[in-house]
Amino acid sequence: MKRILIAAWMLGACGLLAQNQVTRLKSGELKNEVGIEFVQIQPGDFMMGCSTGDIDCNADEKPVHRVQITKPFQIGKYEVTQAQWQAIVGSNPSANKGDNRPVETVSKGEVHEFLNRLNARNDGYKYRLPTEAEWEYAAKAGSPEPAGAALEEFAWYAANSGDETHPVGQKKPNAWGLYDMLGNVREWVEDQYSANYYANSPLADPTGPTPGQDGGRGRDFGRGRGRGVLEQQPDPQRGRGFGRGGFGRGFRQLPVVRGGAWDNPASFVRLSARYHYYGPTLRVSDIGFRAVREPAASQGGAI
Repeated sequence: MKRILIAAWMLGACGLLAQNQVTRLKSGELKNEVGIEFVQIQPGDFMMGCSTGDIDCNADEKPVHRVQITKPFQIGKYEVTQAQWQAIVGSNPSANKGDNRPVETVSKGEVHEFLNRLNARNDGYKYRLPTEAEWEYAAKAGSPEPAGAALEEFAWYAANSGDETHPVGQKKPNAWGLYDMLGNVREWVEDQYSANYYANSPLADPTGPTPGQDGGRGRDFGRGRGRGVLEQQPDPQRGRGFGRGGFGRGFRQLPVVRGGAWDNPASFVRLSARYHYYGPTLRVSDIGFRAVREPAASQGGAI
């Protein structure tokens, strides 16, 4: 009889946990122990690339192509803040200090280490960066791109930032409740860059070019003034790189960042704009990130 009661209690507890999880998903109250809040994104399809009527698009934002996101995922409601970074790493490298401001001046490798430390807590989720397709799907949120005067309502950029970052969540969210998808800081994504990848991208869940695929030629990426450093010197045989201004020419397999930042003019703060920099060791004060997570059972291993 005692065993039956214990089994019944365990079943009831499991049912309550499952019910609580469903309630949390429905209410949107998704937060981990560090305080990072997430929004559940459902599968769907969208047109990736240059938005209709956008006259500022570059060649690497074309052709516009249909992409299917086949699995649900949770993405950060806000960019990861300095307080959240410090809670995991124990230090704060940001140039624009403030607990609720986005963390910046972090390399892609350091972001991976942060996410690996989150994974080591074994809270039932696998943390990672979004793919470029996931990021744009979440950023567009099935809605038209903010244009003209409307950008002021959604983004901190060169015209209104006062040359600094701002606490997350002060501007309007997009249609799916995500803040600062445009402006404040640009955001690392998991993909490597290829200028012609959109012409060859798979329909379902693209993850970027395969190693060795031509990265194409770089360009002036937004006249950014982000302050930062490179951990390695430019290779004169492969082109030039400038950590402070975000320029690059001739490099291959560079990381991608998305979203525009506090130091970019409006023409560069667009949902389809793609930025690629010197490499994963770059640290500048206008690049941060937001996290994605999925139930741990669907993913495995370190980043």
